[in-house]
Amino acid sequence: MSVLPDSELVLIFDFGSQYAQLIARRVRELNVYSQIVRHDLSAHRVAELKPKGIILSGGPASVYEKGAPQLDPKILDLGIPVLGICYGMQMASKILGAEVKPCSHREFGRSPIQVVHPDGLLAGVPPETIVWMSHGDQVFPSQANLEVLASTPTCPLAAVRSPSRPFYGVQFHPEVSHTPEGGRILKNFLHDICGCQGLWRLQAFIDHAIDQMKAKVGNARVICGLSGGVDSSVVAALLLKAIGPQVACIFVDNGLLRMGEAESVQHTFRDWFKADLHMAQSENDFLTALKGVTDPQQKRKIIGHTFVEVFKREAKAIPNAKFLAQGTLYPDVIESGGAVDGPAATIKTHHNVGGLPEELGFELIEPLRDLFKDEVRKLGIELGLPEAVVWRHPFPGPGLAVRCLGEVTKARLEILRQADVIFLEELYAAGWYNKTAQAFAVLLPVQSVGVMGDGRTYENVIALRAVQTDDFMTADWSRLPDDLLARVSTRIINSVRGVNRVVYDISSKPPATIEWE
Repeated sequence: MSVLPDSELVLIFDFGSQYAQLIARRVRELNVYSQIVRHDLSAHRVAELKPKGIILSGGPASVYEKGAPQLDPKILDLGIPVLGICYGMQMASKILGAEVKPCSHREFGRSPIQVVHPDGLLAGVPPETIVWMSHGDQVFPSQANLEVLASTPTCPLAAVRSPSRPFYGVQFHPEVSHTPEGGRILKNFLHDICGCQGLWRLQAFIDHAIDQMKAKVGNARVICGLSGGVDSSVVAALLLKAIGPQVACIFVDNGLLRMGEAESVQHTFRDWFKADLHMAQSENDFLTALKGVTDPQQKRKIIGHTFVEVFKREAKAIPNAKFLAQGTLYPDVIESGGAVDGPAATIKTHHNVGGLPEELGFELIEPLRDLFKDEVRKLGIELGLPEAVVWRHPFPGPGLAVRCLGEVTKARLEILRQADVIFLEELYAAGWYNKTAQAFAVLLPVQSVGVMGDGRTYENVIALRAVQTDDFMTADWSRLPDDLLARVSTRIINSVRGVNRVVYDISSKPPATIEWE
């Protein structure tokens, strides 16, 4: 586990909650460094880490079920402030002697609560406020002697504290936006109860990361695979700030990029950052390998294999290269099981470098592995990256190949590029680009009848896709204004030769995915 010098640490014990990452992010937003750990981390290990506070997440299990995730009871005797959320509250309360059992009225969704003690954890919270409940069990008082801080008509112990230990519990979820006072409650816990001063700053992270990389790399060279996306661009900018000319950036122009993508990367890193940038022009390699292929999974495999071959060829031309930088983020580490003291696990490989560290004998560098996506974007701004790069929508590793349904050809890709850039230009002009999480055009493998002038046409169909999402695990389609969609459609049909119909995708994820392939 990497903890910054002089930083305040709060541990998030994960009991299987869908909101564990959100809790960690909310803590960091309050300038306190947080790390997610396994639910069964020992009290001895916790004492070694010396956290300022502990938060126990919710979870789908019932504490009285066989095999339910348990907390080391000795953690509650360490004198470290503990906040239990939902299942976390139930688990800690059970350890303290309270009874946990199914409630007669299960609560899911918004619920009004009445504050009994408007101080400490609930200082500044109105006497009545709305919280987000999601529970079928609840805590019932017995010998635990818990003090009630807030209640609802159906949940008498909606918020509690222990008079004998620094333990607090809430049956609701303060980390979600549906609990309006949730930020205040978390701030009260972190600042007033845990005594955190809010020392977590990205500039401190930058300084620490630079020192670590300099010590690790020495005089060797580091290869950074640039995709043009946010993560790889921030990794490259951080490396360039740390070790400058020792970094060699490789950008593979596979012919599957958006319009102007290669030129943008070249301008940003070669012209602006003065990077040693290697542009691998390999459009023919990819299009030849993809000829006649229509199966989406086969496309991905071919693109991945071809990428590795091109990247290896470029990397071998860089002398004294011993390290490969990768844009692994903290959610990747969590999802792979790489939490503190967790079992050994393989971190997800970046889609652009695949198994290259092993194939080329490189040692891996992952300078962003402790950051969330929103922190990476802020880091990019701190490092001087253009806002257009930092706030760029996600772009799939296989590029336009998964948005060009059916066979991928140079002619079809050109149609898609032209339609896509029109869509994005209109979103920018209307102020909608930053209001959507991801937006793009898709070229369908069908043709439809149309009329242009006095003639009949039989041409291509473009589908437009725009979604709203916080985590990309679920997503809803964006309610773009009718006049905006009308302008996009008119421009595409009038400007892009070979298109006579434009449709808008109004499916959510699930059941649909965000990308079409």
